[in-house]
Amino acid sequence: MLNKNFWDNPNIKNKKERFLIFFELLIIIFCLTSLAFTGRIFPNTYVAGVNLGGKSEKQAIEILGQKVRIPETIRLVNSIQTFDITPDSIDLSLDLNASAQKALGIHRTGNIIYDFGQRILSFFKRKDLGLELTKNDERFYDLIAVISDQVETSPFYPSLKITDNKAVLDKGSVGYELDKNLLMAKIGYNFSFANDSDIEIPLLKIDPRLNQEEEARFLKRGENLLNKKLTISYEDQTFNYQKNDLFNLLDPNNTYSNQKISDIIKGVADKLNREPVNSVFVFEEGRVKEFTPSKDGVEVNEDLLSQMIVGNLRTLEETDTQESKIAVPVSLTPPQVTTSDVNNLGIKELIGTGVSYFAGSIPGRIHNINLAASKFMGVLVAPGETFSFTKTVGDISAQTGYKQAYVISGGKTILGDGGGVCQVSTTLFRAALNAGLPILERTAHAYRVGYYEQSFPPGLDATVYSPTVDLKFKNDTPNHILIQTRVDNKKMMLTFEIYGTKDGRVAQVSKPQVTNQIAPPPDVYQDDPTLPQGKITQTEHKAWGATVIFNYVVERDGEIIYKKTFTSRYQPWAAVYLRGTANVQ
Repeated sequence: MLNKNFWDNPNIKNKKERFLIFFELLIIIFCLTSLAFTGRIFPNTYVAGVNLGGKSEKQAIEILGQKVRIPETIRLVNSIQTFDITPDSIDLSLDLNASAQKALGIHRTGNIIYDFGQRILSFFKRKDLGLELTKNDERFYDLIAVISDQVETSPFYPSLKITDNKAVLDKGSVGYELDKNLLMAKIGYNFSFANDSDIEIPLLKIDPRLNQEEEARFLKRGENLLNKKLTISYEDQTFNYQKNDLFNLLDPNNTYSNQKISDIIKGVADKLNREPVNSVFVFEEGRVKEFTPSKDGVEVNEDLLSQMIVGNLRTLEETDTQESKIAVPVSLTPPQVTTSDVNNLGIKELIGTGVSYFAGSIPGRIHNINLAASKFMGVLVAPGETFSFTKTVGDISAQTGYKQAYVISGGKTILGDGGGVCQVSTTLFRAALNAGLPILERTAHAYRVGYYEQSFPPGLDATVYSPTVDLKFKNDTPNHILIQTRVDNKKMMLTFEIYGTKDGRVAQVSKPQVTNQIAPPPDVYQDDPTLPQGKITQTEHKAWGATVIFNYVVERDGEIIYKKTFTSRYQPWAAVYLRGTANVQ
């Protein structure tokens, strides 16, 4: 503790007195300066280089109005470009009143201690202020955007590509980005301080290039993915990514491109996401006139799919795995009305599907495929009933709307009514096989037809020719089955769908075995007096002969309930050309 005589010490008393005197002097100075500059700007206060110290607000406005002019043009420059900025281009105007008020407000913050110090310093230190300006911010931003578009160059990031089945590195290149905030600040400063000097356009260098170690690591990652494959699938939708697709997902920083992965996920989600579909079932005159099967709503779990993609990419990179498969994670929302809710026939779900393609068909054949397929839309087959193709399709002739297209008749391919109907019978045959139904009658074509081997092996076709050649199968399920057809003329694809109730049966079709292949006979040329001399028209296309065998087995609960071996014997077929002999007058 301080001794009670401490303050009685003469030296201490003198110091205390001097401090009090100094403090009182400061107060006097503060008061005097406050009084002296009441309504006036403090000393050494400059606005745009003009000294306004000691001036009133009114005087300051007059002086600024006389001495200050904002630049008519400010030039932005770089090594190859120049841009002129005028006040009119951004609706810029000078506010003299606000500029004078700003100068008058200096050292008048309301904080006595701070203001006191600043007022004392104002006698010795200069304070520079800019002019108060107004501008159209939207036009200013638009102007900066235009400049940005012209001065910026995009960097090219390192990437990998495949050349001659080798991973090749593109090292990338430097880019430049406009420092927009700094440029706007510089333009504002020049106008505010009435400075018409040029402004160097500030550019930020973006250099994505890698060092040697990083390049080697990036290239190695590409080599690890060179012959590998990533498959993403859900139900019948499959998305395959390999080679350059996988390279594009690599990020040079030993990670993966979030944007590229997001693009993949968006593409998958756009294909798969759907709202729930309520079932519609309208039954009239023994046939289903309108049918829409119920479908669950599907929503892709994008976050989980992203994690799975990254994990599978790591696996492909770091292991010997050649193909990595991802089952898309989804959330399902059931419909309010299911298929079983709208009928009492046992038509509940899809039990079989058949597909065929008819690319290369002439217009008449395409017309006939559409017409014949429509005959099967909504057909019901009762439990225990034998279905007949020829009975269901009815008369095939010009009188029933069919056009001429190529058919096999009498050992030749000729134009006849209804060419293309066998495309429909072939597709229904495949659907019945897929559904596990007993096939009672089926006949192969006389020779191999290219339409039926588009995306399929030989031996899975079925010809019909009323009344002798038919396709028949039996509905041996305890419920009705419903046949639906769909023709996609853009994809040249025909689809049959069979609906019913699954009873646990599983159908297996073995890979067709092709034996006894016989080369086509030599081409045949036939003179045709109806064609101009020298003109040649092909009427038959060559085809190899062969015997094709496949086994069809249907099991339920481990027990075989139906099996059959299908044998197709195709004749070798010669190409036939008609050679014109008629003299042209």
